Amino acid sequence: METHTFIAQKKRDEAAFRSAQVEIAGLRSQAAAGEMVLAYCDEAGFSQVHPNRSAWTPKGSRHLIEAKRGKRLNVLAAMLSTGELFSAKIWQSTTAEIFAGFIGLLKEHVGKKITIIIDNASVHKAKATKPIMALLEKQGVTLYFLPPYSPELNRIEKLWHLMKYTWMSAKCRDSETLEADVGDILDNFGSKYKFNF
Repeated sequence: METHTFIAQKKRDEAAFRSAQVEIAGLRSQAAAGEMVLAYCDEAGFSQVHPNRSAWTPKGSRHLIEAKRGKRLNVLAAMLSTGELFSAKIWQSTTAEIFAGFIGLLKEHVGKKITIIIDNASVHKAKATKPIMALLEKQGVTLYFLPPYSPELNRIEKLWHLMKYTWMSAKCRDSETLEADVGDILDNFGSKYKFNF
């Protein structure tokens, strides 16, 4: 998930961060050589009330956005070194079992050896999914866990930021509109929606 960069930098182990930068550069080289697919994986939640960090309003007025309460739409996604975005939308919290299932579908989609860059969220390391993850490992899936407080090493974090604060207009959405707007970005990533990193 998105993390405040300043706080992350303050808390992290700088040596581990630098080491991970070097290791990820090596993984990117392997992916460029076609030895495997590299995936930047994470999950993010989208609410019906658009996030509003700041806004311009006339002096003396208050910036208002309608605040309907409703379920959050959670997205699991992997940005692949092939240029693709593989994703799944769910109207429930991400559990360890859902995460493991997503990784299985991702492996099936890629069809070859894959290294997945991921943070240390509890759902990524749950004991309940160890047997499934061990089986996936035998099929060529490697999970590369980032050092704590290193969100900028996971390139998909920029996708979440752009989706929430640039590509999606600031408005309140019902559940159908939210799913459609998020789906439009996910389905058109790389054509209508793109960024350099």
